[in-house]
Order: sequence, then C-alpha cells, then structure tokens
Amino acid sequence: MIIRKAKKADVGLLLEGTFPFVSGGVSSWVNQIIRGFPELTFAICFIGSRRQDYGEMRYELPENVVHVEAHFIHDAGSSGPVKPRQGDPAIAKKIGELHEYFRCPHQDASQNPTQDIIKAFRDGHYEEEDFLYSKSSWNYITEQYREHCTDPSFVDYFWTVRIMHSPIWKLIRIAEKFIDVGVYHSISTGYAGYLGALLHQRTGKKLLLTEHGIYTKERRIDLFQAQWISDNRNVLEKDNTEIAYFRQMWVRFFNALGRECYQNADRIFSLYEVNRQRQIADGAPPALTACIPNGIDFPRFEALQQQRAPGVPLTVCFIGRIVPIKDVKTFIRAMRTVANQLPDVEIWIAGPEEEDAEYARDCHHLAEGLGLGEHLKFLGYQQVADLLPKTGVLVLSSISEALPLVVLEANAAGVPCVTTDVGSCRQLIEGDTDEDRALGHSGAVVGIADPIALAEAIVALLTNSDVWHAAQKAGIERVRRYYTEVGMLAQYRAVYTSALASPPGGDA
Repeated sequence: MIIRKAKKADVGLLLEGTFPFVSGGVSSWVNQIIRGFPELTFAICFIGSRRQDYGEMRYELPENVVHVEAHFIHDAGSSGPVKPRQGDPAIAKKIGELHEYFRCPHQDASQNPTQDIIKAFRDGHYEEEDFLYSKSSWNYITEQYREHCTDPSFVDYFWTVRIMHSPIWKLIRIAEKFIDVGVYHSISTGYAGYLGALLHQRTGKKLLLTEHGIYTKERRIDLFQAQWISDNRNVLEKDNTEIAYFRQMWVRFFNALGRECYQNADRIFSLYEVNRQRQIADGAPPALTACIPNGIDFPRFEALQQQRAPGVPLTVCFIGRIVPIKDVKTFIRAMRTVANQLPDVEIWIAGPEEEDAEYARDCHHLAEGLGLGEHLKFLGYQQVADLLPKTGVLVLSSISEALPLVVLEANAAGVPCVTTDVGSCRQLIEGDTDEDRALGHSGAVVGIADPIALAEAIVALLTNSDVWHAAQKAGIERVRRYYTEVGMLAQYRAVYTSALASPPGGDA
C-alpha cells in the first residue's frame, strides 16, 4: 500500500508496528526525529501484521516525509488458487539451511544462506508458493518435525513453520522495490531490522539501528501471554525449558533475525547501558554500539509548572495505552489501597483503549468490582500537557519498558513519578552517574506486579510535602541536564551527517 510516493529520499525509516499507524512512545520518538530534521527527506517503510489490526494513521505527516509505503506481512496473498508444485529440491535444501540457521541460536553468521535464496527468487527459480505448496517443501517440513520435534502436534509445527518463514519472501520483495535512499534507519530488529539487512546487502548503503526495547525480549514476553504475566510475576523467571517447543522456535527465529541485523548494521544504538549490554550479548559487535537516550522538548514541559496550583495535588495519574504490557490491572489494584488511605484522592487513567478492547473491558470491570467508581475515571486519550499541571504523582506500572518519555515529560513538568523497576526507570528516578544520583530521587521505584508496594510509594509521596517537593526539584533538574530533545537531536544529526557522507560500503 503506497500512501506517498517518491523516487528518492535522504533517510529510509524501517518501522515495525509503530508510526504512523500506532501512537505511543516509539511512534512519538519517530515523530520527533522526522520533525527535528526538516532539512532531510524521509521515506517510511511500515511493516505490520494484518491490515485489520491497524486503523487510520495516527499522525499527520510533515512535508519532509516524501514517501510512505505500508506492508502487512501476515495478510493473505492474492496469488490465485493453490496448485500442486514439485519445487526445486536444491532450493528446498537451501530453505532447510535457512531454517537450520534460524533454529540454532549460535549458528555461524557466515553460514546464512539468505543471499542464495534471494538470488533464486530474483532469477525466478523459487517463489513463495514453492515454499508454501510444493512437494519438496512438504518433505522438508515433515523431515524436520521427525528429527527435532516430538512435543507439539504436527499441525502446530506445520503452521508455525509456514507462518514463521512466509514473511521472508515478502521482505525480499519489499527490499527489491524500495526507493533509493541515502541511509537506512531501522527502529527495531525483528522483521524491520531484517529488511534493513536485506537492503544493506542489496545496495551497500549504511544501516543504522536504534532499539528502544530489545525486540527479542519483548517478543518473548508476548509469547508468554502478557496478560497472565501481569498477575504472575514469577513467570518472568521461567527457564526456556518450560516454554513449549514451537515458542522456543519463535524466540530463536527472532534471535536469528536480530543477529542478521546486528551483523549488517554500521551503527547500533540503545537508549541506556543495560540494553546496550543486552545487544552485545545477542550478537551486536561492541565497537558499533552506543547509547543515545531519549530527549523531550524541555522548555515546553517546564512551562507547565506555571500552571500548577500551590501544594501537592491529591491526583494520581496513569498515562499510556490500556494494554497488558502496561499492567493497568496492578495499577487499579494499588488504587484501592491508595483510596482507603486517602479518601479525597482522584485517580485518572488516560490512554487509548482500542488496541486491546478485551483487556480494557477487564480493567473497567476490575475498577467497578473494587468499588473505585467515585475515585477513578477512565479519560481515554488525552493530551499529556492538559493533565500534568493537575497531577500529584504519575504512575508507570509496566512489566516492560525502555526509556519512557512520559516519565521525562512528567518530571520536567514538576510531577514526581512512581514506576516499576523496568527498563531505564531506576536510572530516570534515582540517577545514572554519581553526579546524576547526587540530584536525589525524583520519585520511587517498586517491583513488578506489586500493588501494595506501588500504593505505599504513592501514599508516601502524597502525604509528605517535603519529600514530594524534593522529588519534584530532582526530576526537573535531571531532565534539564541529561534528557533534552536538543541534546538527542544533536547526536543523531552527527550520525546522519556521517552516514550520508560515506560512500556505499565505506566506513560510517
């Protein structure tokens, strides 16, 4: 699906499941980057699951976005009726090698047969239909099942292999037709990162990678069924041996895609040091890695402090998508304890509910069942700037985050935060370096899925004016020093300038 069309652009953004169809942290960051470089032109390649999983675009595209194409890799194709095919046994053998490469977590990157498959595809010797419907492919899948898989049913195995590998052909086609750009910039590994590797191999142009969260870690959480995790914190400690075989296949598959992206990238960025170390552990060359933290428009949020009334507002606010990974249920359970101790408290849940309507309904029912009707309001999507001047404490109850912009925005606006101990939240609340930590805490950090600890931390802030004001002061100064949009854009400007100035195949 082509939304805007151009022949060339400076930067090709490779985006999976985010901007411009999904709002939220990563999409906001992409929007920042695009608008922060009006002198550059951007081409967007959006990779999604199925068209029906996304609504209309959630962002207005600025003029420097000259090209937008969207691909939904799990939509059914339009190749016509299924017909028997013999397939090429030699190419089927290469597909087997690719599967083995994906199946084995420590396979030598030099043995990746992707290029042979691309050549066969380009020369017309093997098509996606050969993989899906040919006798040689069937023989390969049944052989692999007998050799490697005895636990799940063959039906599970068969469809897992098909669904897992079919997008590779779509990505190859996308790479063959994508417009000419000066540098590729993928905002994750996964399918988008693998597309970046294919494009880099095809053109020799530089590939940049910025990971907000670690893709394979997030997909592992998805496979563990995040709604169940939100109520069972110990599952996060489960060993791989307890995961069903086909789930292990998916984890290994995404690990392999990630390694391929790492091996083809010229620069690899994370938001904070812990994730940089995870990238290295997953196969990223250490010399290519660096940290560039998120940054916000500090003057804009600093100005909101002038709208605040004196004192500590008895208002607790959750801002984010109403989805399992944000663990809104733990937040709601904590609010029952908060309301018991602070009868005048007002509680807001502000965020879109359509992404997981069933989970959102469960959250409404939970709030009703806990008798929070007079305290808690579901506000739907709201402008953050409208809420922060009236908020006493902002709460983030997620089971997974990277470097959440909402915490930076709240702190800059003078709102202390209580967060779970995920991603860089402890760094944001307590500081990173010795100099940073000397500023003090800008709130509190508690364990995952612990409503009692969450409630106690919130009440401690709202009932102690001295502690609250000290947290407010620390948060404002921390963002001013370390997390401004100006600083972040300056670092990416240097990266883009260097990459665009380098010849294809040269050093970035």
